[in-house]
Amino acid sequence: QVQVVESGGGSVQAGGSLRLSCAASGSIFSVGTMGWYRQAPGKQRELVAIVMRDGRTNDADSVKGRFTVSRDNAKNTVYLQMNSLKPEDTAVYYCLANVRSSFTAPEFNTYWGQGTQVTVSS
Repeated sequence: QVQVVESGGGSVQAGGSLRLSCAASGSIFSVGTMGWYRQAPGKQRELVAIVMRDGRTNDADSVKGRFTVSRDNAKNTVYLQMNSLKPEDTAVYYCLANVRSSFTAPEFNTYWGQGTQVTVSS
């Protein structure tokens, strides 16, 4: 079993900052891509930012220059530093981790966290 647990959400005024963390634990042989999606009320879940194991990242245009995704491979942890927050960033943020559970496992499976609420007031 693999667990993915987020932390760090909360409420902040526009222009403020928050840092989200997410750790994968359990039956893990290797962790590939990690990252963040978000879902606002009435909208579909959308990509925020992902980071590959080698550090390459892919960010949504809406967060470029404001959000930074990073990871600590030794801790199987991914971070999302969010600066210059806007009310439209309000959403539930979900962490994902692509995990290979054992040496004999043929592929990576995607695991999701339970989500953490980020609320930005104007």
